[in-house]
Amino acid sequence: MHGRVKVRTTEEERERKKKEQALKVRAYRAAMGRIQKKREAGELDSEMLTLTVQILQRNPDVSTLWNIRRECVLDKLAKLKAEAAEKEAETPKEEENTEGAAEKNDSQPEDKSQAVFTTELDLTEQCLMVNPKSYNAWHHRCWTLEQNPRADWQRELLLCNKYLKFDERNFHTWDYRRYVTEKAAVPAAQELDFCTEKIKVNFSNYSSWHHRSLLLPELYPNERRDRPMSEEKLQQELDMVLTAAFTDPNDSSAWFYQRWLLGSGAELDRVPKVAAFRLGAKGAVLALDKPNPELNKLPIELVSGDEKWQLQNWQSVDSGKTAWKLQQAFDCPKTKSLTLKLADQEVNLSPIPNSDGFYYFVPPHAVASCSKELLAELQTQLQSCLDLLEYEPDSKWTLLTSALLMRAIDVSANHDQSLTHLTKLEKVDALREGYYKDLAARWVLESELAKWPQAADFPTKFELAEEKSLASLPLGQYLIIADELKVSPKLREELGERLPKSFGDLEL
Repeated sequence: MHGRVKVRTTEEERERKKKEQALKVRAYRAAMGRIQKKREAGELDSEMLTLTVQILQRNPDVSTLWNIRRECVLDKLAKLKAEAAEKEAETPKEEENTEGAAEKNDSQPEDKSQAVFTTELDLTEQCLMVNPKSYNAWHHRCWTLEQNPRADWQRELLLCNKYLKFDERNFHTWDYRRYVTEKAAVPAAQELDFCTEKIKVNFSNYSSWHHRSLLLPELYPNERRDRPMSEEKLQQELDMVLTAAFTDPNDSSAWFYQRWLLGSGAELDRVPKVAAFRLGAKGAVLALDKPNPELNKLPIELVSGDEKWQLQNWQSVDSGKTAWKLQQAFDCPKTKSLTLKLADQEVNLSPIPNSDGFYYFVPPHAVASCSKELLAELQTQLQSCLDLLEYEPDSKWTLLTSALLMRAIDVSANHDQSLTHLTKLEKVDALREGYYKDLAARWVLESELAKWPQAADFPTKFELAEEKSLASLPLGQYLIIADELKVSPKLREELGERLPKSFGDLEL
């Protein structure tokens, strides 16, 4: 039996780990107790820094300890600054004129400060080796660099490269890289090349695709802003992402990026636009294409020739802050020219046929326009998706993407087929059935709203002809100008209080 390693039994191993854990807990509590006492006493000294290091190197996610370290660092920097000022005040006048004395007085405090920053940066690196996705460690590194007027941003860029070699999909590293490249003034074109290389290494890199989506609008802006980037570059990106998507049809990264490419490119920070408006004898209603909780802070008025009417004290009628009402008596002018001004927007109102009052309505834009070249690329992409569906008919990403491509090519002609794909997705991807139902409802409403202006009783009556199995009515703010919403009793019962308010409901 001599010379053989004794193999611990399961019970022995469990008992050993239990004792080790108990010792760690005891040491942790003792260290934390000591740290709290020193903090209460205002002792932000070297011992405090040593104690926090001992815990953070094992568990970098104790945010309290990082806060304490920041207090220690600021205290130490303040003391170094005061020490330098005191030495400068004590320096004899004749010494101030000598070059050597000046260098001594200036460089020593700076060197000591740099040593403080270096210690903090080294600690975060050690902690990131323990947990590369530690929010606290990354945040402390950013904070340290912000305090340092001589931060080495090129070194930080190399550190990003190092950590992305360990894990090219770590979104913490990508977020930090965006912070560093901004500080280091790295050209966007250079970053795009870096993204391309990372994607080539691994198509399943959502973080890199996302980083790419932030760079392209800056490098290749679309003048009309109806696409994420210029159409020429968009064609190239669509071609590249299709290759990535077909490499592994079940991976979501490339499909998500492709969906972004097919989007309208509307800026998230653009101001909400007037979608619908109606003026009656007792008040008015206003619908916006996106929420605006600050509507009452904007100047809103009606203009007819030299006459103006201020519209103030609007009340929201939906939780989304997209539909608003105004209770204010109006003697509607007998004119065919009436303009609504909302901040920098101006829309011309039309008289309501066979009725008093005025209205404005523009349906939501389902898709953006595209050139012949881009249209040809979209058709090629659609055909590729349809070909793939012949081999993998239940591929959820291919089904969804083909539906989106159909709408991008011709939303009217492909309306029914795109809804058929969503219906199939409800079964293929049952966990997201509600999402597909909501998306289908939105597409149905977009179609109905686009056809509404051609109806004989527009804008006083809205009849939902294509109900099918709708469980919601998105874009409901557009319906606020109608006197009557004609939907089935079943849908009305299902929606209940969620049924959009109409002009008739508000009794204006």
